[in-house]
Amino acid sequence: MLQFEWPWVLLALPLPWIARRLLSPVRRPAGGALRVPFFARMMSATASTATRGARALWIAALAWLLLIAAAARPQWLGEPEAVAMSGRDIMLAVDLSRSMQQTDFEVQGELIDRLSAVKLVALDFIERRVGDRIGLILFGDRAYLQAPLTFDRTTVQTLLKEAVLGLAGDATAMGDAIGIAVKRLRGDRVQNRVLILLTDGANTAGEIEPLKAAELAAKAGLKIHTIGIGADEVRIRQLFGTYRTNPKLDLDEATLKAIAERTGGRYFRARDSTELNEIYALIDQIEPIEQDPRRFRPIASLYPWPLGVAVLLGAWLVLRERTGVRGAAVS
Repeated sequence: MLQFEWPWVLLALPLPWIARRLLSPVRRPAGGALRVPFFARMMSATASTATRGARALWIAALAWLLLIAAAARPQWLGEPEAVAMSGRDIMLAVDLSRSMQQTDFEVQGELIDRLSAVKLVALDFIERRVGDRIGLILFGDRAYLQAPLTFDRTTVQTLLKEAVLGLAGDATAMGDAIGIAVKRLRGDRVQNRVLILLTDGANTAGEIEPLKAAELAAKAGLKIHTIGIGADEVRIRQLFGTYRTNPKLDLDEATLKAIAERTGGRYFRARDSTELNEIYALIDQIEPIEQDPRRFRPIASLYPWPLGVAVLLGAWLVLRERTGVRGAAVS
């Protein structure tokens, strides 16, 4: 369906006719009588000139009509399309402490650090959250709101890609991250509010204790799913052989489980990228992606077409006028 965004502009259509009626015509100086022996041929040329002038007038009128139509912003409304709207607010809180540089995640036979593994899986998770508002919190020594809740999943993905180790400090302010999520989601009309907290350590910084922050989250109706990151055992090669280490020792699983239980969420353990991917798939089931879809009609702007034709017609009229003047001067 065709519609005009600014239909009131169409009121300017009769302006040239009004100007012609109100303004007095230009008076030409009167000359003396002159006997012309080739009067018939001159009258024929005059008639031809009058015809060309009338044609130019109609073309100018068409150009004006097209200009007004372009100024009224014509739009084409497409067929209604359904868009999934889940009405969910989801915050991702990602740990950027130095311990996240531990290379104990295997992807396609290659070891990568924990943060890179989180990014690989989280980016796909964000892409699947059609209809949800997504936000991003980064925390280290302190917690920072990197992206407020938004439907723009591409922007959140870009900000997550740009996150680097140590950006927020070397420690882990887990409680502050929960506090920021509570502050941003408190009073929101959306009933289903979720925080996904990803960390590989224990709370070693910040102003709020994690369990106290969890109590505030529970009162605010915020559900927290916690994910503990890190392999159970890592083999590190050195000059004189290899030795085994257990990165899990730094992970405070008891606190992460308590946070999830107090807020009605769940605790997950991610030992490798495969488990992390399975966790996100399970969260997709716990927090369903789609609800009742909303419909909208795509809008396409059409004003460049009448504007382009009007410009071409105006250029043709100017070129014709200059050519006519030069021809008269030569003759």
